[in-house]
Amino acid sequence: MLKYLVVLSCALGLSASHATDINGAGSTAAAPLYLKWDAAYNKKTGNKLAYELIGSSAGIKKIKEGTTDFGASDAPMSAADLKKFNLLDFPTVISGVVPIINLPGIKEGELRLTGDIMAGIYLGKIDKWNDVAIAKENPKLTLPNLRIVPLARADGSGTTYTLTDYFSSVNPEWKQQYGRNFSIAWQADVKTIKGTGDLVAALKKTAGAIGYAEYAYVIENNLNYTQLKNRDGQFVKPNANSFNSALANSSWKTTGNFEEMLTDKPGSGSWPITGATYVYLPRVTSQPERTKAVIQFFTWAFMEGDDLANSLDYIRLPDNVQARVVHEMSAVVDAKGKQLTVPIFLK
Repeated sequence: MLKYLVVLSCALGLSASHATDINGAGSTAAAPLYLKWDAAYNKKTGNKLAYELIGSSAGIKKIKEGTTDFGASDAPMSAADLKKFNLLDFPTVISGVVPIINLPGIKEGELRLTGDIMAGIYLGKIDKWNDVAIAKENPKLTLPNLRIVPLARADGSGTTYTLTDYFSSVNPEWKQQYGRNFSIAWQADVKTIKGTGDLVAALKKTAGAIGYAEYAYVIENNLNYTQLKNRDGQFVKPNANSFNSALANSSWKTTGNFEEMLTDKPGSGSWPITGATYVYLPRVTSQPERTKAVIQFFTWAFMEGDDLANSLDYIRLPDNVQARVVHEMSAVVDAKGKQLTVPIFLK
């Protein structure tokens, strides 16, 4: 980590000075970690992060309008939008989107699903838990004759974006009808709910329900999750090892290409709906002190926040990706074109 401190110091022109409170908005998937980072950072520095859990699309809208210090999402912004709105984006951590269920008689992690089955449920083609397609993958389970109640995000969601990117990779009908997006015009049988927290609450109350959430919510809420069959034909469970396997089989580690989606990666142990969460910042800031404070916060998180990330099974960025992130952040300038000098707090 010391060599990255040196890189950061040189690239960002770090100095010891007082920071300021900051505002962020967007991804609910990132919220469990950002709130933990905030608590630790506040204890160390006295500075706070006020983070709005409003969904990725709303967070992107606010940073484009300049009404928040940073936006957060679970998908990289398109190159065209980054150029149009003069923004930069960078990933913070890697995790996974996980199918969650409320299925009486089935224990945590017992149920096996495939991408085709999940897409079929959300397409309205599979509506009973004892459907032949599900039974075929679960010969040792006694599946109830219970109606499936699919739950989905009503708001613009990066979690939905990652899930539908996966569906588009494994199910041609889904790709043709819906594709990948932050918001989906779900078929009539899908119950839509705003926010991950409310979706989880609804799932707990609804026998037969299936939904999806970022893995930290699974841990924090002790939810019943499913296994998934990956690209190599292996059933895997969501955890740090399976997220790391997907990362290892991408170009993130080899080239630092963090625009690449991490869904449906090869590798016998890879979780098929792995993804990252991203932050968006202005490249030319009209509020340099606030933008410096955002860079300061995430620089501290990269250097000192690994234990908190590990506690929720988030995966830290590969070293070469961190180096690229440092380079991206060092390109931020004020309205006069002057590079920002960013304070930092270390142990």
